[in-house]
Amino acid sequence: MKHSEFTRAIEHEFGVDYGRALVRDLVLTELDRTGAQALADGVRPRDVWQALCREMDVPDSRIHGAGRPEPKK
Repeated sequence: MKHSEFTRAIEHEFGVDYGRALVRDLVLTELDRTGAQALADGVRPRDVWQALCREMDVPDSRIHGAGRPEPKK
């Protein structure tokens, strides 16, 4: 997952403002830091996305493949 896909997935799942607040402020238990801190420390965006989804009880069906751009027609 690229950073752009991470951002797209966050915005799609949680909305722009709430998603940004979650990444910035929510301490992810399994990473022991916020998503923003984890990304700054070099944690892969996919790992941060999955940790955030688990923390927020996002169903598995919406975790995998999130953030990918729509195929071109």
